[in-house]
Amino acid sequence: MILEVEPVGVVRAARKEPIDDRWGGSEATIELDPRFDADALAGIEEFSHAEILFHFHLADPGKIVAGARHPRNRSEWPAVGIFAQRGKGRPNRLGTTVCRILGREGRSLRVTELDAIDGTPVLDIKPVMQEFLPRTPVSQPAWSHELMRDYWVPGEEA
Repeated sequence: MILEVEPVGVVRAARKEPIDDRWGGSEATIELDPRFDADALAGIEEFSHAEILFHFHLADPGKIVAGARHPRNRSEWPAVGIFAQRGKGRPNRLGTTVCRILGREGRSLRVTELDAIDGTPVLDIKPVMQEFLPRTPVSQPAWSHELMRDYWVPGEEA
């Protein structure tokens, strides 16, 4: 089966290069594609957060992982399956992040802590509703806490 998806918008941000850490406080604007009217975002500002689905457009298709690997190629962390990590070398090169909504103007949505770079195609925008968050405590392995230690530390463009 072939699935065709058209971006609904694009990220405009100060960060131009994909790096692994220091996304804290970074602000971005999602500009909707011209085929959408401004009212496609109507009411989104009443939510505190949005979940953004995007395409890792700069990820090298030749580096897609179909099995297991060490996250960030660090051998001190266990080799785990690509679906047990959030790396960009995934089969469909899709990313998703929950970010805080700062506001909207026309066809633009301003957010903070969206870990996508300038020019990233946005595939969908969904408001975060408490009822869709985990209903039981979240658990994760120790290595993943170490991996994420500096991820949300403020960066230079914050």
